[in-house]
Amino acid sequence: MTTTALFVVSEEGYWGEECVEPLTTLEDAGIDVTVATPTGAPPVVDERSADPEEVGEGTAEWVRDVDDTHPELNDPIRLARAEADGYDAVVFPGGHGTVWDVNQDRHARQLLLEAVAGEDGTALVVCHAVGILAFTREADGSFLVSDRDVTGFPNAWEEGIVDGDDCFGGRKLPYWVEDEVKAAGGNFDPELDADTSVAVDGDLITARGPGSSAAAAETLLDALGS
Repeated sequence: MTTTALFVVSEEGYWGEECVEPLTTLEDAGIDVTVATPTGAPPVVDERSADPEEVGEGTAEWVRDVDDTHPELNDPIRLARAEADGYDAVVFPGGHGTVWDVNQDRHARQLLLEAVAGEDGTALVVCHAVGILAFTREADGSFLVSDRDVTGFPNAWEEGIVDGDDCFGGRKLPYWVEDEVKAAGGNFDPELDADTSVAVDGDLITARGPGSSAAAAETLLDALGS
């Protein structure tokens, strides 16, 4: 039986490497990938993540090529029509855009909850998408992230991006990932002194940012037995 993965990708700006790295890694391992977005429109890449001056020429070209040509990225399904039990893994790539759509989308939260709570499912959540854990509750009202060991985009990095009013690129950041996840009871440690940061707690895998994307993808492959 073919192993399957669902990628829940932002229409407000996904970070290229955080989507493209796990997506291509899983596909190279023979895993069948489906992409979902909140409205079913193609996801939008954060232009900074495809800018050679930001990420290097090789990464920028790779991200741009996959974003332009990948069949699933260019023909996603509607998030509301996806069901976690139809997939072996659900992946949430990061990017600032997730704070405005995916992280607070009730269907995205339900997918995450079902993937982590089920006996067979696994979830990978990367960078800013880790903020979804601050909005995802169990049936009894407790937070999914409570007492779980997680990593994600740290305040120390956010400070270098937003201005004093939490704005950047003309937009107001509604919350900071680290603050919200900690407030929901998560054991948040971005391991700032380490080159990469990937945390595994049961069926929940989290990754700090772009530089941890490759390690996160390999961790997910191991979890899937691929």
